[in-house]
Amino acid sequence: MTAIQDTQVLRHSRILSVGVHRPRRSVPNSEIAGRTGLDPDWIERRSGIRSRRYAGPEETLPAMATAAAEKALAAAGIGADQLGTVIVATITSMEQMPAVAVEVAHRLGAARAAAFDVSAACAGFCHAVALASDLVRLGRSEYVLVIGAERMTDILDHQDRDTAFLFADGAGAVVVGPSDEPGVGPVVWRADGTRNAALKMTAPWHDGTGLRPDDRPAITMSGWKVYRWATEELVPAATRMLELAGVTADQLDAFIPHQANMLITDHVVGELGLTERTAVARDIVTSGNSSAASIPLAMEELLSSGRAPSGGLALLIGFGAGLVYAGQVVRLP
Repeated sequence: MTAIQDTQVLRHSRILSVGVHRPRRSVPNSEIAGRTGLDPDWIERRSGIRSRRYAGPEETLPAMATAAAEKALAAAGIGADQLGTVIVATITSMEQMPAVAVEVAHRLGAARAAAFDVSAACAGFCHAVALASDLVRLGRSEYVLVIGAERMTDILDHQDRDTAFLFADGAGAVVVGPSDEPGVGPVVWRADGTRNAALKMTAPWHDGTGLRPDDRPAITMSGWKVYRWATEELVPAATRMLELAGVTADQLDAFIPHQANMLITDHVVGELGLTERTAVARDIVTSGNSSAASIPLAMEELLSSGRAPSGGLALLIGFGAGLVYAGQVVRLP
């Protein structure tokens, strides 16, 4: 029998750069309070959020993703024609097909690249980084562009007191390429379908007969159920990510979790025993929860503010609807 030839791991991979697009409009808690009746101070105590970014009509999903990608490519010194693959992590495309990544690749001029989307909600970026790393390590692609991009406001019920204050828009991109030293650790990921109802859409786009609901489907969430699951699952998962990478918590220069809720972040920080040596991403304060975009946005904020060093070790971990999580240790660009 003829064996299929496969490729051995040829090299290491790392994140070479990061670029972001933050929507121009900043929405304070007072505006959310005006339409939901929630107290602005309660919103901040409950989530850590003071304001969040909302995209304007011209800041479409492909436009934001492309803007972030252009910055990441420029920072890496990589031309779009050098890209082998473009991956967009998103759950907010209003078109089932084609993939957002195809449009982004076209806008960038990445004519030779494969392009596809990843749908893993708020864990999508870390899923995509894992795929990108393997593509580079196996020699399938020289450079891979990974983008987390969301317009969560398109699937938000702006009067819903459980979700209206949390979600936001934005895009962040990284370029993953070859490296002489390991720069992306092994991924740890899991899907727990028993918790499906904790965070989902209110209805499908249609019921299978082609009939569509009177009201547009929107995101619905049991915050308490998500919080309980996250505080139970994320610490063991993060510990495993560190173990597989051969890194201890006290060696981390940065901790960049999905910006879901400051209470969840604080819990994981405490359980891992992170000290002041480790910069903790808290971009949620002014950016809100932008799902798959939140980790690259938070990474850029830590680096641009000087709170985390270029080349430092960072633990990334995303989690969200499914319920799912994914994460890995990386070298910062």
